[in-house]
Amino acid sequence: MRYIPLIAPVLLWSVPCWVLLYAGQDWPAPVTLAGTALFVLGLVTMPLAMVRGHGRRQQDRASIIGDTLLGASWVLFTWSLILGVLLRLALVAAGVGEGEDRARIVTWAVLGVAAALLIWGYAEARRVPRVRSLDVRLPRLGAGLDGTRVVLITDTHYGPLDRARWSARVCETVNALEADLVCHTGDIADGTAERRRAQAAPLGTVRATRARVYVTGNHEYYSEAQGWVDLMDRLGWEPLRNRHLLLERGGDTLVVAGVDDVTAESSGVGGHGADLAEALRGADPGLPVLLLAHQPKFVDRAAADGIDLQLSGHTHGGQIWPFHHLVRLDQPALAGLSRHGARTLLYTSRGTGFWGPPFRVFAPSEITLLVLRSPEAPPVP
Repeated sequence: MRYIPLIAPVLLWSVPCWVLLYAGQDWPAPVTLAGTALFVLGLVTMPLAMVRGHGRRQQDRASIIGDTLLGASWVLFTWSLILGVLLRLALVAAGVGEGEDRARIVTWAVLGVAAALLIWGYAEARRVPRVRSLDVRLPRLGAGLDGTRVVLITDTHYGPLDRARWSARVCETVNALEADLVCHTGDIADGTAERRRAQAAPLGTVRATRARVYVTGNHEYYSEAQGWVDLMDRLGWEPLRNRHLLLERGGDTLVVAGVDDVTAESSGVGGHGADLAEALRGADPGLPVLLLAHQPKFVDRAAADGIDLQLSGHTHGGQIWPFHHLVRLDQPALAGLSRHGARTLLYTSRGTGFWGPPFRVFAPSEITLLVLRSPEAPPVP
């Protein structure tokens, strides 16, 4: 595993270089040399920029360059492999052109597809997310809580690209949903609370009739997690750090609990660590529980304790296809509603913002509205 950061950039840049320039195209020498120089420049610049951007120096401009090159190289790598094999085979089967013609068709196809996906992916990443609405039926939910509106935002990842205006528009969209409970399941930003305060400030304008609650994500533990907990508290959100509150309506009660991210214990931040037992301490075991936990993988512990509904983020829905498949190696769910064990439902958001590369390809962002439904309530006409 230690060699992956060294091997990955070489693969990401060398594979497209070979497929586009050296796989039978027979380009004129100036074209081949200029193209090779561009790939070598990308190979050298990307890791250097990412180290300066995400390392100790935390230089935003370097981070933007490195992250953008990472996203572009991933898309080029992916479609160089796909079209370099499948399209070439299709052209051979169809008897189209000779070897050089087919190689050049593949090159232009890869460049065209990659450019289109990067332009579209950038627009997808930067826009205000669409609202995804769904009803969630909880067998233990009392009739008085039927219709409770829960809005979930997560993985806002305020970072090197200033998104203060985007943040304000996201909060306006949330407010239009007239939620009873608004939840943020972590990864607020990349950088300290002091550094990203202006982008996070609009979160203070979010409205909810009952409560606004927040739990830490893994990225908080890269950037002074306690500072983010304190800032969210000052903005009027309740940090659910291994504790719960009660949401009461119509004579019925819902336990809303939250835990620190699963990486908190190993982060070295004193007093932080996921503790579900502590989060539920004092809660009536007969009441339904809505749990906030940043990573879907926490659902194993939630299911063992009979939690009714867990809300998570973290996966970004894969963010740039086909990274989806790698995410599934680490997490039990990628996006949407899933069942775990006899009682527990898990909703995994694709995230409201983006991390790193400013692209979303086949993984649209979302603001989620979950309407809780009780089996005891009369059917909606």
